[in-house]
Amino acid sequence: MGHISAMQDQRPTRITFSLNATDGKARTGVIDTPRGQIRTPAFMPVGTAATVKAMMPESVAATGADILLGNTYHLMLRPTAERIDRLGGLHKFMNWDKPILTDSGGFQVMSLAGLRKLTEQGVTFKSHIDGSKHELTPERSMEIQKLLGSDIVMCFDECPALPADRDRIADSMRLSMRWAARSKEAFGDRPGHALFGIMQGGLERDFREESAEALKEIGFDGYAVGGLAVGEGQAAMFDCLDFAPGFLPEDKPRYLMGVGKPDDIVGAVKRGIDMMDCVLPSRSGRTGQVFTRHGVLNIKNARHQDDPRPLDENCTCPACRNYSRAYLHHVFRAQEMISGMLLTWHNLHYFQEIMQGMRHAIATHSFAEWEAGFHAGRAQGDIEPL
Repeated sequence: MGHISAMQDQRPTRITFSLNATDGKARTGVIDTPRGQIRTPAFMPVGTAATVKAMMPESVAATGADILLGNTYHLMLRPTAERIDRLGGLHKFMNWDKPILTDSGGFQVMSLAGLRKLTEQGVTFKSHIDGSKHELTPERSMEIQKLLGSDIVMCFDECPALPADRDRIADSMRLSMRWAARSKEAFGDRPGHALFGIMQGGLERDFREESAEALKEIGFDGYAVGGLAVGEGQAAMFDCLDFAPGFLPEDKPRYLMGVGKPDDIVGAVKRGIDMMDCVLPSRSGRTGQVFTRHGVLNIKNARHQDDPRPLDENCTCPACRNYSRAYLHHVFRAQEMISGMLLTWHNLHYFQEIMQGMRHAIATHSFAEWEAGFHAGRAQGDIEPL
């Protein structure tokens, strides 16, 4: 026990970021937190309702995940942040002792369309669960995330869907910057916890730069690139990422929100992104879509029903070590719960394998070769229709 206490005493009291190596714009480093280290580039599995669907927390950790994302909007409605706080906070509640990042709730509220009303103060909306009315403001978002006990807190912002005209994008971005200042004030000084600002501005270079300057003036522990992966397509997203991360401080983590497919992740890291999250690996696992180094499989297709091979012969996840494509096809068709469990585990394992591969490649200055191998391997396979 004395050894464990000594180790705990060595943990940092504040969240810090160390940039260890670069290769072109690609970066690798470590975010040190009181709850453990986050190796970057990092992929964060999404635990929307205090669970990564179809996975036990220890299984998520076994895939190599250093951090999870929790969802402020869903948790504030059910079971409520106040209840989670009374029960010891989100880490204890969901049995995850590593870092947790919570989003601000802004994106989900903005997607409610006719169920919300936007003002300078914040957003009033009706719950998608029971129609009850709620208000979410920068101050309330900070309060909820404090009650949850998240390690990395996101400031409250507004995120318009793309495409949108320049006036709409400008108004939204500037509102988000005013909300960012209010979020920073409401967050206060919380040692051991970090607050990230969110850059907005659509695909417009001048708005992205204006947003970044406003955020840097306020001052944050990390910075997110928000407002992408909202319908603009990969080419437009990459065009924006060619310049947007460069407007942000080099000595702070850069987080691309809501991305994405393996190709998106690799392209984002190539352009200077350190952190990403997406529901795709778990959602796809539940619907039979499997990501492998050779492309994308749809396990429900009849071609797999007599196939004794694993999903990926080089993968060490439990689905590939212990089960055939034929078995996974069968349990998916039979709607057995083990199907979603095994396919989600595989997808999350593969995503974390990509991150580890990139971290090693950047550290050894071989990212271009690693990227070429990544794309060549996927080109050998075929993407099956859903």
